Amino acid sequence: MITLRRARTIAGDLVDVVLDPRTGVIVSVGPAARAETVPAAEHDLTGYLLLPAPAEPHAHLDKALLGERHPNVTGDLAGAIDAMIAVLPTITHDDLVTRARTAALTALANGTTAIRTHADVGELTGLRHVEAMIEVRESLRHLMTIQVVALTASPVSGSQGAANADLLRAALAAGADVAGGCPHLDPDPLGCLRVCLAAAVHAGVPLDLHTDENTDPRSHGLADLAAAVAAERFDRGVVAGHCVSLGVQPLAEVDRTARAVAAAGVAVVTLPQTNLFLQGRDRPVATPRGLTAVRALLNAGATVAAGGDNIRDPFNPMGRGDALETASLLVVAGALLPQEAFTAVTSAARAAIGLPPVTVAPGSPADLLAIRAAGLTEALAVAPPERMVFSRGRLVVATSMRRTFPLGHPGPAV
Repeated sequence: MITLRRARTIAGDLVDVVLDPRTGVIVSVGPAARAETVPAAEHDLTGYLLLPAPAEPHAHLDKALLGERHPNVTGDLAGAIDAMIAVLPTITHDDLVTRARTAALTALANGTTAIRTHADVGELTGLRHVEAMIEVRESLRHLMTIQVVALTASPVSGSQGAANADLLRAALAAGADVAGGCPHLDPDPLGCLRVCLAAAVHAGVPLDLHTDENTDPRSHGLADLAAAVAAERFDRGVVAGHCVSLGVQPLAEVDRTARAVAAAGVAVVTLPQTNLFLQGRDRPVATPRGLTAVRALLNAGATVAAGGDNIRDPFNPMGRGDALETASLLVVAGALLPQEAFTAVTSAARAAIGLPPVTVAPGSPADLLAIRAAGLTEALAVAPPERMVFSRGRLVVATSMRRTFPLGHPGPAV
């Protein structure tokens, strides 16, 4: 057993928490006991806030850290795609594995214990991105959960899309966990949706689609997805990522789509970092924020999660693999309260990718983040580097910091 002493909860309680690394669950949570010393098998969390560990519901580990290799010269989605095509000849299997592992471990050090990553599949890449991500998944299995989405290239329907459709099915047969695609980029969006859904049904896996990643109010892929899932009665889990166009549609249409999404059980993942960077560049005045209609979806009862998407690649030159940054942006750009934003990167994110929720309570999975902060708002605003990450009841990463003022203490802030 591992005991966490004197941890502060979001509610403000000071508690001792016992973890069982054999079962990976929390055994007990009780009022903090007074103790002068902390045994070696225990961790003194005095001054730390104990939180459920975040999950990343939408990453691209195969693209991570490519931004310096070939920048996105136009700054929009088309420019990012062009940059990726240009950089493909420089990408090897070892390169894919090394960059993906680095990005995954960075996220883990920041507190994320589960990642769903998309991996490109198509005639330009074959299965090598999926094969590399599966290798990373297996090599880090003892530390964290990684799910691999086979993200098919377009076209994927009709005779012109036959090769890509075959590769999607081959990727799932090779061990990818989820079927994926980008209907809004396909010449036949509905055809793409049908092929991807059929592949998921055949393989018995969830479906995770990039959806309406644009600010065109005529883009209705999310409504089409909800209708298709309801008609199919598909129950393996469905995620729609981005859903940007919903944020610029008329309110009545937004509410109608949000209710359909909730009824169909489709989870929506909003991706503030990347969409704030890529979207709206063609509208220099009254530029849209590039986020989906978060509040309308929440009001309708839909699962709304949030992810970081990209880490310093052509789709986003920033990104540090920190879910607290994602939550902070949801507060300032998505107008959510801090607790709502944190829920989007924790319990909602885990629900979207089919994992049980984490709470600081007995019986919960022992995936926890201890961070040196007085409360949740401070944790999101400051994102302190001092953190301890527990995965399945074991301490897997500890980060400490030493700060000095060589010229003397500056005194109180003014």
